[in-house]
Amino acid sequence: MTYTDKTTSAPWWRGAAIYQIYPRSFADSNGDGIGDLPGITARLDHVARLGVDAIWISPFYASPMADFGYDISDYCAVDPMFGTVEDFDALIAKARALGLKVIVDQVYAHTSDRHPWFAQSRASGDNARADWYVWADAKADGSPPNNWQSVFGGPAWRWDARRGQYYMHNFLAEQPQLNVHNPDVQQALLDVAKFWLDRGVSGFRIDALNHSMHDPLLRDNPPAPQDGTLRTRPYDFQLQVHNQSHPDIIGFIERLQALIASYPDTYSLAEVGGKNAAQEMKDFTQGPARLDSAYGFDFLYADKLTPARIAAAQDFWPDQAGIGWPSWAFENHDAPRALSRWCEPDQIEAFARMKTMLLCSLRGNPILFQGEELGLLQDEIPFEQLRDPEAIANWPLTLSRDGVRTPLPWATQDEHGGFTSTTPWLPLSAQNLERAVDRQEADPASLLNLTRHLLHLRRTSAPLRRGSCEVLVADETRLVLRRIAEGKSVLAAFNMGADAAAWPAEIATSGRILAAVNAAEPGTLPAWGGVWIIEGEQA
Repeated sequence: MTYTDKTTSAPWWRGAAIYQIYPRSFADSNGDGIGDLPGITARLDHVARLGVDAIWISPFYASPMADFGYDISDYCAVDPMFGTVEDFDALIAKARALGLKVIVDQVYAHTSDRHPWFAQSRASGDNARADWYVWADAKADGSPPNNWQSVFGGPAWRWDARRGQYYMHNFLAEQPQLNVHNPDVQQALLDVAKFWLDRGVSGFRIDALNHSMHDPLLRDNPPAPQDGTLRTRPYDFQLQVHNQSHPDIIGFIERLQALIASYPDTYSLAEVGGKNAAQEMKDFTQGPARLDSAYGFDFLYADKLTPARIAAAQDFWPDQAGIGWPSWAFENHDAPRALSRWCEPDQIEAFARMKTMLLCSLRGNPILFQGEELGLLQDEIPFEQLRDPEAIANWPLTLSRDGVRTPLPWATQDEHGGFTSTTPWLPLSAQNLERAVDRQEADPASLLNLTRHLLHLRRTSAPLRRGSCEVLVADETRLVLRRIAEGKSVLAAFNMGADAAAWPAEIATSGRILAAVNAAEPGTLPAWGGVWIIEGEQA
């Protein structure tokens, strides 16, 4: 049964917990080693039991899979490896029966080079779609139009002999850049959004939104200042001020949001990366005419989780009129598993409990990546088994995204973890097979059962779900937040260190414990301890 907030007029998504599903790796229903839409439908009960409000499904559209679905050749078709449009309709129906909203990825910055739009655009400079992508003449010496670099390595330009020009690609050469400045392109993308809204989705996660418009003058990017960090790609040597983040993106956002908001109970979430992501997230979500929420990379590539990092992220999104609503992810399909980044091997179990409670304590929408509820670790994929084009191109200095995309283990005793009946597209590791769903289901003290408990408590707590957030303490290891809504307040106190910490003298110890991890309690903060205290209620 879905949670209905009867005490407020706030929309369902304000404070909603979201579960990200990477279709290739969730559940395989037909024995080809690749996850699919029927596999998701068959396993949705697991997701609903967690206590989340919505699922976000990564791309399942028709694609040559050069970038595993983020290179789309038909926005309105399901790739046969994932099933059919009818399979998607069945998924929507099952989710609705379980009280889950469905959010799907939209990729507006680029298409596949196999998309019919691009085939027509590259054919000549004077056809109806000639200006649907970013084309430019070569310099006099035949070199690319400017110095822009691709995220995946090398120039952001590919010569096309058919057209006699270069086309732009911020990512793979197989992902030509859409010219979203063009009103006809915008309308085509809005038509795509309408197609999926009409099929019953409750909104979108919009991929790489700040990459959707470039500087039409094609000015060179300036060099990035020397800061001592290791640079593994030419992209890292520049400040990306002209190949992305054009101010006109706002106008497109407002057109898109007007469409999304015309459907009831919908939600829009932007992914925003880059050096100016924080301000862009605010710009993209400012006021009711723009997107509902945004998330960036505050935590996804951080090498450690600290009170200062949490405090800075919370302080940047104050509970003020005109300020957007944030979302938070510690893991996703592009970033390494957090437990492999943030703690030592002998700390994993305790740290995972603290991390889960902390994610549920933040003001905003917590986004869990599949397997995070199991405490999955980053897998080491040998070079000969890599599938990630970025990792292959930059081996061994770029951490493979494949290591977070390995299949979800459902059954410990099954050779393939219950994910498939054949060899999976990426290998399952022994370390993650031990964390399978069936084993944790049977253990009342498992991370899976703790995650369910915390998410259900959060769902029914107005302060934790949608309250304001005040950072009371943020020192080397201790963090204390106060969440307030409807005259009630919850203290969330944490020790983010491996040694016991003293309870902050300025923080009262009275109140009722709502939940605690790692033996924490009011007045006591053991290593990796965390506690929720309802202030003003009897213990």
